[in-house]
Amino acid sequence: MSQHPIISPRDEIINTMIDLAHLSRSQRIVIAGSDSPELYLALRRRGFAYPVLASGGRIPRAQYSAGLIAGEHSFQAIETAVTQISVFLGAVANVAILIESQENGLGVKVRNRLQQLGFRVEAGARCRDGFVLAAHRQDFDQGFGQSLGAIANVA
Repeated sequence: MSQHPIISPRDEIINTMIDLAHLSRSQRIVIAGSDSPELYLALRRRGFAYPVLASGGRIPRAQYSAGLIAGEHSFQAIETAVTQISVFLGAVANVAILIESQENGLGVKVRNRLQQLGFRVEAGARCRDGFVLAAHRQDFDQGFGQSLGAIANVA
């Protein structure tokens, strides 16, 4: 009989975020939310070379291919964090957001906000201490707030 290692709820969430956002150790990752310092340290311990905190000062815009948000418990806080990291993400990017609140309809509100920013929700996973929502955007032009693909179809 094989024994499975016991994984803490926090490690379960971090592993789920890494998996759903399709992160590689060489990706540039921007992190936001009240748990961002803890998430930053966890990524560094796992060998991720380029995580940064969105609150960390001078970060180049549109240079990151992934964003992670953890530690926010209301729609307003999650929306603020999503808006904060979106300017640092490139036209093609993945995000994973931890939703720890039991607020009714919060997942739908977050999904709608992500769609406004050009993301398509691809997956979600229930963890012991929350729900991780993952989304991807392709060819998003932040200057015009719409998809480059839609502009190309018109032209």
